[in-house]
Amino acid sequence: MEQSKIDRINALAKKAKADGLTPAEQAEQKALREEYIAGFRASLKAQLDNTVVLNPDGTSYRLRPKK
Repeated sequence: MEQSKIDRINALAKKAKADGLTPAEQAEQKALREEYIAGFRASLKAQLDNTVVLNPDGTSYRLRPKK
């Protein structure tokens, strides 16, 4: 996610605490948050897909998704 979008999320959060948001700003905030969370989840999934566990006996295995 671009830094400008993260800055906008933070600006909307500050405004919500101080003055409140208009319905249009609330919709924008919701959309930006959903985009941020989707990117975070994709990044975490990619990191876990490339994780290798090393056992004390020297063997290793990749993490697999639960069924």
